[in-house]
Amino acid sequence: MEQPTIDAGRLRLRPFTADDIDWVHQVALDPLMRTFIDLPSPYRREHAEHFVERLVREGWATRRRVEYLAEDAATGERLGRAGLSLKTGGAAEVGYWVDPAARGRGVATTAVTALCGWAFATLGLGIVHWRAEVGNDASRRVAEKAGFRVEATLRQRVVHRGQRVDAWLGSMLPEELCPVADE
Repeated sequence: MEQPTIDAGRLRLRPFTADDIDWVHQVALDPLMRTFIDLPSPYRREHAEHFVERLVREGWATRRRVEYLAEDAATGERLGRAGLSLKTGGAAEVGYWVDPAARGRGVATTAVTALCGWAFATLGLGIVHWRAEVGNDASRRVAEKAGFRVEATLRQRVVHRGQRVDAWLGSMLPEELCPVADE
């Protein structure tokens, strides 16, 4: 089965292509993104190439990972990324980021809501988990707007750049999904 495109109103979620590698590289250099996402340092173009050519494509082929590029449906402008790491038993963990130039426009919320809705309906997931390092307030706002319930603060649960840090953990069941936010 070929990875489908997902219509999300003003956004379109589409599979990554080799043409997206340079954009992924540029976004990954953003200092704010690097604050909460444990990326190689320094982040080189070959890291972006590995993400697009290996992780994304192999993830879909093996049904372990589903990654989408969120773009403006009218212009094709690349805006962000939303993905699911698929687990056993009908579960997944969501992850997302947004190009610095597109922040504050509801891109992540719309993309996450559309992706989770598609995954519940098409993949038959029973639950999607979310986690973020404590202090990543933007990620938490996105998760809550999409319908995730923050369930706990887990002490020292995540290792970030060699340091143990606290993490928020949340989840969403199919019936908790909020309607696609077309802000």
